Amino acid sequence: MYIGIDLGTSGVKVILMDKSGSVAASCSSPLSVSRPFDLWSEQNPEDWWQATDLAMLQLATEHNLQDVKAIGLSGQMHGATLLGKQGEVLRPAVLWNDGRSHEECLLLQRRCPEVQAITGNLVMPGFTAPKLLWVKQHEPDVFAQIDKVLLPKDYLRFRLTGEFATDVSDASGTLWLNMEQRAWSETMLQATGLNKQQMPKVYEGSEITGTIAETLAKRWSIPVVPVVAGGGDNAAGAVGMGIISPEQTMLSLGTSGVIFAVSDGFTANPAAALHSFGHAIPNTWHTMSVMLSAASCIDWVTKLAQFSSVEQALLAAENRVDYDSKLTFLPYLSGERTPHNDANAKGVFWGMSHETTSADLVHAVLEGVSFALLDGLDAVRSAQSISEGIDVIGGGAKSIYWLQMLADVFNVPMDYRAGGDVGPALGAARLAAIGDQGQDVLSDICTKPALIKRYLPNQKDSARYAEKRRRFQDLYQRVKGL
Repeated sequence: MYIGIDLGTSGVKVILMDKSGSVAASCSSPLSVSRPFDLWSEQNPEDWWQATDLAMLQLATEHNLQDVKAIGLSGQMHGATLLGKQGEVLRPAVLWNDGRSHEECLLLQRRCPEVQAITGNLVMPGFTAPKLLWVKQHEPDVFAQIDKVLLPKDYLRFRLTGEFATDVSDASGTLWLNMEQRAWSETMLQATGLNKQQMPKVYEGSEITGTIAETLAKRWSIPVVPVVAGGGDNAAGAVGMGIISPEQTMLSLGTSGVIFAVSDGFTANPAAALHSFGHAIPNTWHTMSVMLSAASCIDWVTKLAQFSSVEQALLAAENRVDYDSKLTFLPYLSGERTPHNDANAKGVFWGMSHETTSADLVHAVLEGVSFALLDGLDAVRSAQSISEGIDVIGGGAKSIYWLQMLADVFNVPMDYRAGGDVGPALGAARLAAIGDQGQDVLSDICTKPALIKRYLPNQKDSARYAEKRRRFQDLYQRVKGL
């Protein structure tokens, strides 16, 4: 048996994978985000650890874990977790959807004009490197104390094993990695005032990085087992869904919205704000588009319109379909990455009237998020080919109505598979199994889960959505910069 631990933005999820590769159990513990100022997004790393401990204790209470062979880690990417010489946390972690470092992005680009050639990516506030420049500029006393910079899941690894390590896929999102060499770039580190000694060692996703501490093994009723490197949440989610070969494509509908496609070697198109990263398996790369607010927009409008639950909000929207409605929503509640790279983009409702209902607002949000995801898919297509169908994972994938809408908007079949709600944690467990059994079993372990349902596009509805999308794209250009 293998354990996968996924540190998300809204909670920690822990799954137990049995020897057949099925999810035998799943436990979770919630997290909250602090937004003390406009564009800020932070969490306390101690909260990550407490949530992980609670989820593991719950799993140990409900299941016998004595046959566990290894643990894999997955987590939200880009977060800047700063430790002092004694391993103490120096300040709250600056998260992936924090947009405060726009000026530092410009500074980093000036300091290192070759950044795109080294990393294959644009300099964006979401990446880790500009966050560190912000700390250096605004909190110099904190910056002077930095002994180690860790990504969120790698802070959990430090607490689990005492080791400082990361994996290629997660390190890809820092802007410190030479993407083709899959190793830290001295040039990029120096541009932010750091050195390799302050960084964790980089491993491939299935390599063993250490063993769990005996005290924790006893507390959680598991053997002293190895902990593998794991992967960033999207790469691990792809491993969980068997997305490991060129052109295979996945949509992740979580707090953010991600189009993930395995590339044939390293390829990039930074001009479209497309991410080009290393995959969580060796000698493999992928391209990825990211929108910052996806399913989180649905949570937001549910509260705004005072529905009792997301399910009730979605049901109301489904019963209020109006293809002639001019109501349009821009889903940029946290700014946007792909394709706009605009930290100051805002959420917008346009076209409301006295007849607009709360259900109309929800429906417009579903459409707006779908159109923004299609912008991301177009960015991916600018660099590579994609598969005939797209696998969907994440909490938002539970909505049958939204999946059909996405199939219609994309004009591409959408496949919902078993394990889609625990994709990153399942991928982490699969990487643990590969680390335990060896690379020869990769293709046997990383198969696609069973197909639950395929959603085929309705050509009539696809044509209607294409017209509405043109208004959506025009609206952003008209309000940009206001």
